[in-house]
Amino acid sequence: MITQMTTQMDERPMPSTRKTRLIPRLTLLLTIAGTLALVGCSPRAPDADWPAYLGGEHRNQYSDLTQINRDNVAGLRHAWTFDTGDKGQFQASPIVIDGILFIASPARKVFAINAETGAEVWRFDPASELPGPFAVRQRGISHWSDGTERRIFTSAGGRLFALDATSGKIIRSFGEKGSIALGINTPGVIFEDLLIVGLLVEETSPGGIRAYDVRSGSTRWHFNTIPQPGEYGYETWPPDAYKTIGGASDWSGQSLDAERGIVFASTETAGPDFYGAARHGENLFANSVLALNARTGKRIWHFQTVHHDLNDKDLPATPELVTVTHDGKRIDAIAQGTKHGLLFVLNRETGAPLWPVDEVPVPKSTLPGEAAWPTQPVPTKPPPLMRQRYTLDDVSIISDKARAEGIERLQASGSEGLFPAPHTDEAILFPGFDGGFEWGGSAIDPNGMLYTNINEVPWLLQMVETKNNDGTDVSKNEQTYRALCGACHGMDAKGNADAGMPALTDISKRLKRAEVMQIVARGSGRMPGFGLDPYSTHPLAVDFLFGIEGTGDADASVPPYAFTGWRRWLDSEGYPAIKPPWGTLNAVDLNTGEIIWKVPLGEYAALTKRGIPITGTETYGGPISTAGGLLFIGATADEKFRAFDKDTGKVLWETKLPFGGFATPATYVVNGRQFVVLAAGGEKVNTKPGGSVVAFALPE
Repeated sequence: MITQMTTQMDERPMPSTRKTRLIPRLTLLLTIAGTLALVGCSPRAPDADWPAYLGGEHRNQYSDLTQINRDNVAGLRHAWTFDTGDKGQFQASPIVIDGILFIASPARKVFAINAETGAEVWRFDPASELPGPFAVRQRGISHWSDGTERRIFTSAGGRLFALDATSGKIIRSFGEKGSIALGINTPGVIFEDLLIVGLLVEETSPGGIRAYDVRSGSTRWHFNTIPQPGEYGYETWPPDAYKTIGGASDWSGQSLDAERGIVFASTETAGPDFYGAARHGENLFANSVLALNARTGKRIWHFQTVHHDLNDKDLPATPELVTVTHDGKRIDAIAQGTKHGLLFVLNRETGAPLWPVDEVPVPKSTLPGEAAWPTQPVPTKPPPLMRQRYTLDDVSIISDKARAEGIERLQASGSEGLFPAPHTDEAILFPGFDGGFEWGGSAIDPNGMLYTNINEVPWLLQMVETKNNDGTDVSKNEQTYRALCGACHGMDAKGNADAGMPALTDISKRLKRAEVMQIVARGSGRMPGFGLDPYSTHPLAVDFLFGIEGTGDADASVPPYAFTGWRRWLDSEGYPAIKPPWGTLNAVDLNTGEIIWKVPLGEYAALTKRGIPITGTETYGGPISTAGGLLFIGATADEKFRAFDKDTGKVLWETKLPFGGFATPATYVVNGRQFVVLAAGGEKVNTKPGGSVVAFALPE
């Protein structure tokens, strides 16, 4: 307010007597403002929403709020906590509209909360419509309004529900009595009267991007991410691949240029993730940034970041809209981060890279039947935000034992860099499966500065035959289990403790077959819902778990090789088996393509006490940036929430959360007071589980 008043005074001449009268008032206001800043308070601000997932349709995680700023953030205090009553991976970023905060809990309940006090306004439990439990990892919800009616869209159990935003009640005129058949984990984007979403599918079902009528739930358009005959990109697959190949879905979300009427999406790997003998070719539009006409779904342009992916290098985050100064011109662009720590900056209208992209030779396949694509795209700018290959120089130095273990394994397994060709010998995969960039996204300022957290944790990659070790065939049911379920639950069904996946060896004693089939279809806990279309082979895998061997030879349509599972490479103490840093926060100037600063993000106190410099930790959830000069981020294994100076990367404030804050924050103003809020649910990186929404503000 004071800045605004000063500007107005400078813009028009005033009589000297009027200036004389205003000077004492202005001096008084400046004195009051200074005093408030000293005690950690600020003048009241106009109310401001956080109206959509990640702050808005550009998905750039930026706020122009300044009440909380570099000068007073040290005075930030806990304002309120709301307990959802659920526990688990609470990855949701809330939206805030007209003083009400909306968020989806770890159990996919939706809560409307008074954003000033933390008091519950209403709740929606999908178990009132469908039998639970439901898969976790719902990262947000969508809101639509035409000025007279307001709707919330949320998903659970393979259904997308429309709720009245005022009451939380289901809108029965939408779809089939209030819902349509659609499973998602990232909310869609609203354009006019359309809800545009990606389809969350398993590896054996094809993905797609759809637009639904927000009032009726009817499908208005559909874009096939695995092209059908006559569609662009069909020739990059074997004939009729769309009938047998799955994946290539857009699970990470969409952004929108409403003025141009363009929706942008980023897609995942086609299935199976690690063995592509049945999908030879470049595989458009898997692993691609897509620009579609938001009204019709027609392709405008695409850019593929990995050809014929064999390493699960899904695009993990939504394409983010930014305007940069490039070669002396202002250019509207897209910034897309990747799991391997690369950042592609593309012209928003054409998809052309702002800096040259090299096609770099990569290792050839050794598995029978496989044919890796000979080259992969690597941008010349910005530089990689992480190390691109595990070498002897990267072996851990936190102890003599860790170093000896690292050298031994590196010599035994080897490391092939960005795009290793999967094979039956174990190899070090670095960059790892969880980034690099991950689903939390990046914060981007209007001046073209990008801020992001990066993981630098090695993983292990290995394939195994779906036959027996001696080469003999297994039953069709067991082979199907190994191909579809073994990566998570183990080829022997004994689980994967590192990935938090339970054993299934005694499941027939704990659950009925029909109950297991429901979990497979709708999801539960960390397991997503896979649906059960007429062509699904999951019933054969369930039969195997219940001792039903089936008849006939192994199914020729089941891949002969399967991925052994997601395994971080950790040392004997449980720390990442690589020289720190293990997690960083980075600032990148998208105008010049240069990294401005990089700092460790997160701390293991036990290692600090041993005299080891701060290592950073693996991180999940992204930052937000504010015009007050701040970056806010949780995301770390030490369960802390921090504010950084975005010019220097210096920590200006931190606090301990009740549970790990593995979500992207939000900020807003209600009744003149700015709040910063974060979902805290833990469970990632061996932290305790919970389900709280925690808000912070300056003292009143």
